[in-house]
Amino acid sequence: MTETIEVQRVVSSRLPTKHGEFQLLLYSNNLDEKEHLALVLGDFHGTVPVLVRVHSECLTGEVLGSKRCDCGDQLDTSLETISQAGRGVLIYLRQEGRGIGLRDKLRAYNLQDEGLDTVEANLALGHQADARDYDIAALMLKDLGAARIALLTNNPNKIEELRRLGVEVIERIPLQGQVTAENARYLSTKAARMQHLLDLPHTKPSPNGGS
Repeated sequence: MTETIEVQRVVSSRLPTKHGEFQLLLYSNNLDEKEHLALVLGDFHGTVPVLVRVHSECLTGEVLGSKRCDCGDQLDTSLETISQAGRGVLIYLRQEGRGIGLRDKLRAYNLQDEGLDTVEANLALGHQADARDYDIAALMLKDLGAARIALLTNNPNKIEELRRLGVEVIERIPLQGQVTAENARYLSTKAARMQHLLDLPHTKPSPNGGS
């Protein structure tokens, strides 16, 4: 019998940011050993869908400022958009590298520099093109009272998965970062091979193919 997945709100603290003051909530779960986070602004009473971003960790893009991806831009824009709306949630999932972990993400970088795209690199390392899971995110949203949402995403699979898990996605709100020579191939691979809904200009990729 498959064990029922459960999440538990462990601790909450005030988090002032450049986009305003959020509540930062840490969740534990019985599925993995990771601690996932929710940044919450405002209350969710009423019938208006809650603005939500379900975001996966990217240490290289968010902390180290890597130009190989648009993850840092997406995180920053999401918090700014939620702040401007006055209410919303950012779920921060600890699933680095589309779920393959930091070590294999860096190995995938090397394969990309040899000419593979992001999908091919993940597959070459024995992973799925996208190994992320949204069960915990769905449970966190339900715990927060945000099961009816407007989702900041370009990823149609994320919408389908959250709906399958019982989250009512009422609206999709596009979320697109800056396109550069370093991340152009990464973004075009998302659009062409993973059906992400992106509006991409014609940008010449860097010689190493970006990521």
